[in-house]
Amino acid sequence: MTVTTRDLFERYHSCWEARDPDRIAELHTDGSVFHLHSGQDPVRGRAAIREAAAGMFEFVPDLAFDSVSLRVGEDFWVAQFKLTGTSAAGAMVDVDLMDYVLVEGGAVKEKHSYVDGAAMQAALAPAEVDA
Repeated sequence: MTVTTRDLFERYHSCWEARDPDRIAELHTDGSVFHLHSGQDPVRGRAAIREAAAGMFEFVPDLAFDSVSLRVGEDFWVAQFKLTGTSAAGAMVDVDLMDYVLVEGGAVKEKHSYVDGAAMQAALAPAEVDA
């Protein structure tokens, strides 16, 4: 494990925990890619990454990340989390997440996030109304 990559992970993760899309985007390279692998297209560049992160925090304002595991290499990390919170519509969110992140020049070059699709769909489904 490299200290530099581990330090970047710690700073980056703290930005997500603080729900700060500006700081998240600042830690990406200019041409960085963020891809939430749950049906969305990848976004490219800091402005688009900032917008994508802000959208997540609007959707789940109290989004929390419980760390499950972390592996750090010279130019990457793989982290597993349990995402929890309440969507803006009131649905409970309880989803497994795996991040694969490539690092270049001390910044995030690519972030690929894989979520439990069935759990995410259940959290996003409209609440049933009793008749």
